[in-house]
Order: sequence, then structure tokens, then C-alpha cells
Amino acid sequence: MTSDAGEQHPQHNPRLGLTGFASKEPAGGLAALRASEIAQLDAAVEILGGQRIAVLTGAGLSTDSGIPDYRGPTSVPRNPMTYQQFVGDETLRRRYWARNHVGWRHLRHADPNAGHTAVARMEHRGLLTGVITQNVDRLHSSAGSRQVIDLHGTFDRVICLQCASAFPRQAIAVLLEALNPGYLERESDAGDVAPDADADVNDTAGFVMAPCPACGGMLKPDFVYFGENVPRDRVADAYRMVDDAKSLLVAGSSLTVMSGLRFVRHAFKAQKPVVIINRGQTRGDEFASLLIDVGVSEGLTYLAERLPDL
Repeated sequence: MTSDAGEQHPQHNPRLGLTGFASKEPAGGLAALRASEIAQLDAAVEILGGQRIAVLTGAGLSTDSGIPDYRGPTSVPRNPMTYQQFVGDETLRRRYWARNHVGWRHLRHADPNAGHTAVARMEHRGLLTGVITQNVDRLHSSAGSRQVIDLHGTFDRVICLQCASAFPRQAIAVLLEALNPGYLERESDAGDVAPDADADVNDTAGFVMAPCPACGGMLKPDFVYFGENVPRDRVADAYRMVDDAKSLLVAGSSLTVMSGLRFVRHAFKAQKPVVIINRGQTRGDEFASLLIDVGVSEGLTYLAERLPDL
């Protein structure tokens, strides 16, 4: 396969996710929800109804789009690249870019699922102050959400750490393919792909990294690595989104990292109700008014249908 400029794709299946994973509708639809789950979701409607809501989402929301998450009940162990490793170790940086080159091809074909669509529907009805997402996949925007804070950045932009120029990820993909002809074909059977487009690729030693087209400096995907701080203005915007809401709805996040947990703590301190929909425990459970252990897409779809107009 060549770069997109001359790439010959098979007919794209809009329900095809990463590495053969299929995007899914809510498992079994809303009719498959158990009575106990419906009771929990009805309790959420009582808590959230009649007021504007801030929504915080994590990787668990995108699993139905075929993107494996970091810490779900069935997740494989991951060892994400840190910012310090990326900038300080050329071998690790080359390995990352090789794996990202393969992972990007898969991640960019992922489609929004019913959960993303439900969030967009709630926003369009005026029920939300907006969405704070820890995901870099841009699926909220693809589903039609307009007020989205991409807390950790996005996978479809690349920045230069020397001159601060920004480039579309697709443009860098073209450069990488020209520098590494045939690499995608050789590594087309990549296994697992992480939410940040880090593909399971081992043959990375000879991969040629692309320099910044503007200054020749070091390029980096424009999302926040472990060990790197979220930009202050982005955090401030997210706090305002929570402050403008009367409650906080968390969907598909284990809240393991402070970048997301801080908003739960902030809402709790302000005595705003916090509802968490997630499979398994989260680090923010002690601050929640209600915990709902149900599929994220199913839960959001139910809420979108049952929450009353303001």
C-alpha cells in the first residue's frame, strides 16, 4: 500500500474498526439491558434531568468503535511511551514513529459508535455545556459534537518541538511512506493498536523518521504523553465547562490519571452531582453520587432517549 496520494484502498466498510475489530452497536440494543441496569439509568435521569450537564469521556467509550482501551476489564497490559523517552532516546523515538505509522492507518478509519452519537444528540438538544474527552481519536467531533475539549490533544496533528509548526498527520504519513517505501505492506498484519495509534510492530530498527518540513527539527504527534502536562489554557477551559454545568457525567474512564480525576474532584467540591458510567471500578468512585456498571454506549443511548428537554 502506498500513501494516500496514490493509495488503492479496498472498498471501505464503515463498520470496520482497528485491525479487524468491528465497530458495534450497543450490545443487543437497549432491549438487552437488565432490569437492575435500567433502574440505575433511571436513577441517573432523576439526578441529571432538568439541568445542563458536563460530560467527561475516556477510552472505554471508543471500544465499540474497535479501539482497545488502556485499563478496561479485558485490556491487554500496555507500557505507553513517556515524553522523556520520546525526546531523550532516538532509538525509542524511531520505534514509536514506526509503530505510529502503522497504527495511524488503522485509527483514522475508526467510526463513531452509538455512544458518541448519543452524546452529540444530547448536546444538540442543549442538555450539555460540552464534552471533555481524554481520547485523541476525534470521534466526538466526527459524530457531530461541537463543544469538545480534546484534553490530551488529537492524533491527526503533528507538531515540531523546535519551531512549533503544526502539520496534518496525513501529510506526515505521506512523508513517512516516501522515506520508508513498502513498510506498511511488510507490517500490514500489526496486532493490537493502542488508543494513541501505537501499533504492535517489532521491526522498527531501520525505520526512517521524518524531520520537520519547515526547520528540520523533531516532530511529535500532537497529543499529551505520559510525563507531559496538559496545556494550562485547555485545563482552564475544561474547568469552566464543569463550572457552567449543574452536574458531571463521566463515561468510559477509569479516572486513573489525574488529568481526568481532577474534574470529578472539582465537581464534588462544588457539590455538583457526579454520575459515572463505566465497566469496573474507577479512581473517582468515592466522589460519585451514582455508579453505573453498564456498557458505555448502551448507557449513553438510554440517557439520550430518556433525559427531558430543559
